[in-house]
Amino acid sequence: MTAAAQLATTTDSLGLTVDLALAGLTVGSAAALSGIGLVVCHRATGVLNIAQGAQAMAVAYLLRDLVVVRHWPVWPAVACCLLLVAPALGVLLDVLVYRPLQRRGAGPAETMVAGLGVFVLLIGVAVLLWGAAPLAGAPSPLGGAAIRLPGGHGLRPDTVAQLAAILLLGLTVFAATRWTRFGLRLRAVVDDRRLAALTGVDADRVSAAGWAFGTFTAGLVGIALAPYLLLDPYGLPLLVMETMAVAVAARLRSIPVAVATGLGLGIAQAELTRLRPSGQLLPLVEAVQSNLFVVALLATALLAGPRIGGEGAGEGAGAAPLAVRRTGDERAGGGGAGGSGRLAGAVCLVLLLLPLGFRGNDLRSALLVPALALVLLSIVVVTGYGGQISLGQAGYAGLGALGTALLMSGRVPGVPSLPAAPALLIAVLATAPLGLLTGWPAIRRRGLALALVTFAVGTAMSRFVFQQPYATTGLVLDRPSFLAGDRAFYLAELLLLGLGLLTVRALHRGRLGRALTAMRDHEPGAVAAGVDVPGLKLLAFVAGAALAALGGGLIGLAGRAFDPAAFDPVRGLLWFAAVVVAGADSALAAVLAAALLIGLDAGTVAGVSAVAVGALAAAIGRLPGGLAALPVPRRRPPPALPALPPSRLSPTGRRVRAAIATRQAGRVRKTGEDGAS
Repeated sequence: MTAAAQLATTTDSLGLTVDLALAGLTVGSAAALSGIGLVVCHRATGVLNIAQGAQAMAVAYLLRDLVVVRHWPVWPAVACCLLLVAPALGVLLDVLVYRPLQRRGAGPAETMVAGLGVFVLLIGVAVLLWGAAPLAGAPSPLGGAAIRLPGGHGLRPDTVAQLAAILLLGLTVFAATRWTRFGLRLRAVVDDRRLAALTGVDADRVSAAGWAFGTFTAGLVGIALAPYLLLDPYGLPLLVMETMAVAVAARLRSIPVAVATGLGLGIAQAELTRLRPSGQLLPLVEAVQSNLFVVALLATALLAGPRIGGEGAGEGAGAAPLAVRRTGDERAGGGGAGGSGRLAGAVCLVLLLLPLGFRGNDLRSALLVPALALVLLSIVVVTGYGGQISLGQAGYAGLGALGTALLMSGRVPGVPSLPAAPALLIAVLATAPLGLLTGWPAIRRRGLALALVTFAVGTAMSRFVFQQPYATTGLVLDRPSFLAGDRAFYLAELLLLGLGLLTVRALHRGRLGRALTAMRDHEPGAVAAGVDVPGLKLLAFVAGAALAALGGGLIGLAGRAFDPAAFDPVRGLLWFAAVVVAGADSALAAVLAAALLIGLDAGTVAGVSAVAVGALAAAIGRLPGGLAALPVPRRRPPPALPALPPSRLSPTGRRVRAAIATRQAGRVRKTGEDGAS
């Protein structure tokens, strides 16, 4: 090659590098905006806005509706969404959701559940209003021809606007926090909210301003990303949640670090598209190229250690606040003889037997209830019994379904095609040890740090496995001939669900159950008492992975196909919120939650279950412990017999009276024993 040819090649390569970097700034600047919003909101409120993705989605949907459907001019619609609706939504969430939690002194775990409730609620509202199908045509306020730079390179106008917004917001926040009276109040509230309130600082106003700013930046992110995507109630929130890696890398403190990380990841993701290896590495490299933010979220969550944003490992960061504290919780979860437990068991039995009278589509929809109940049981084991927050159980359910399909399709090297039953069993046994992917990080993490790791693991499974053609093409998922009918398959599901309930009940009883309860309620105390806390955590995650894989395999067999959307990480968040609302430490509550999730959407319209679960989870500040913590009315003892002189009774009357008194005394004694147990 001549010197001129080498120079031309080098020039072309350099030009391509610059073009890719400029293209990466579009996504990178949106991620930087997301990081600014998360950092500022956390510094003002002490809460990680885990619902930011749903807020971005809601603002993007509203802008499209105003411009495309109602034919508003673009800029008035943008002003309405960003300057009115988004800040008002933030203030509303602060007043209705987060302020009751702050006044009650709720821990990070409860606050995170409330954020998940807001996330799920907004998604459900979007599905009800605009449907679940992806929508095209999201408006771009600054669309048009690219701006020409020296060297012939182009930069999109909306990218320029995003970079300008980053600079403006960064300087505004810096100036406001350093040189204004509001900044002084903000620092006082962050350092000690109660002490700041005693000195006359209106902490509620500072918190409301933080939430208004956080929702405003979320709206900016949604409007910036929507023109490049099909608007999807599940896709856009998940994409924005992946950019949470930017804020985690900044430890929820430093805006410059968040901006630099966001821009750097955007540029790196664009530059990676130049890598085109041959052979079997190509699908993996392509997956990394399009999901670099997922990799970054997993890496930053792991590297951040047990402390994120000032959350200490011993400052209430555990999941114990999610456990229902009531006198009847153990009976409801363990199947004891209490009245509330018998009532919950009777309701579950009716709900599970009722579909045996269904036909057609109703029966096919009901097939998902026992399968989903097994997945939710895995959350009960990990969170309700073990006290560990896990947002990635949908990933383990997907592995169970995919493993079953691969074994039945003969896609596992060295293993012939297997029937459904052994394929499901092997898939469950193979998935169970993978619970260590989240169990091992749980040894040193709790609360928010653990939640981010488990969510990142579940998202990585979805992005790198379930959505990749090399893993999901040519799969066969069919039932055995004797279970081909829906009713027969449903009976088999009920049998497996019964075995799962018995297994969970065994985990919650005896010495092992007491050790799990001690670890959940007070981990340092359990360690001091000689409990093997690391071993118990690993056991909980392995058992949870096995239950989730069993449920996921049944979901695949029920639909006779592997559907990656069924195990989307956003659905996993919905499942987690549903279990917490129903009662995190109640096995029967998991069954009830599964029946309600499937029944509400099948009997009404899609999105109703998400709205109901989201509203209840968001109200966790006003309903500590979920629905299971509601007081159970107790039966009053029968009134005492009127005192009559024995002389006025015949011998037969005296014998009848003595028998009635003995029976009433037995009932009173039994009621007292039930209450004491």
